Amino acid sequence: MGTVSADISMSLDGYIAGPNDIPEQGLGEGGERLHEWLYNLESWRRPHGLSGGDSENPANELMDGLLKHSGAIIVGRRMFDLAGEWGDEPPFHMPVFVLTHRPRETMEKRGTTFHFVTDGIESALRQAKTAAGEKNVAVGGGAQTIQQFLAHGLLDELQIHLVPVLLGDGRRLFEPGPPMEFEIARVLETPGVVHLTFRVVQ
Repeated sequence: MGTVSADISMSLDGYIAGPNDIPEQGLGEGGERLHEWLYNLESWRRPHGLSGGDSENPANELMDGLLKHSGAIIVGRRMFDLAGEWGDEPPFHMPVFVLTHRPRETMEKRGTTFHFVTDGIESALRQAKTAAGEKNVAVGGGAQTIQQFLAHGLLDELQIHLVPVLLGDGRRLFEPGPPMEFEIARVLETPGVVHLTFRVVQ
C-alpha cells in the first residue's frame, strides 16, 4: 500500500492562492507566481499536451516521480470548480475523487475519470486507495481539503514548494487548529523554489 501525500505550492507568508480566487482567476491575484517554477518543466508540460521543457532541472525529476508513483488523486469541489473542471483534456490520466456535497454522475475526460464523493473524506480515501492499488494517493488540495486530512490523521506526507514571495493576503494553507508534529524527510533547492517534504508524526 502506498502513502497518502499532499503536494502544494505556498508563499513565504503561508498562502496557496492570492485574494479573489474565482473561476476566472483560480489562483487569485498574484497567485500564478506560486506556480511559475512548474511551467517550464518537461514533466509538467508533457501531461498538459505540450512539447519541450526543461528535463535537467532537479524539480523535473521530483514532479515526474510524483505523477508516476500516484495512482489516484483527491481534490475538493472548490478546487475542481476553480480549475474549470480542467477543460476537455485534464492532465491527470488517473482516477480523481472530488469531495462534494452535491451529487453528480461520474465523468470521464480523455483518460481521467472524475468520481464525486458525497459521504466524506474517509470514503474518498478508501475509494482512492482501492483505485491506486500499490501506488500512492495524492491529495491535491485545496487548502481546506489538506486541512481536513491533517485534522483526521489521514495524511502520511506533506510536500510544500516554498516560493520566495509574500502575497500579503489570500487563501492560507494552515488555519488555527490542534498542534501537530512533523519530521523533515527531504529539502531540495531548485531555481526559484525550495521543496520541503515532511512526514506526519502520528
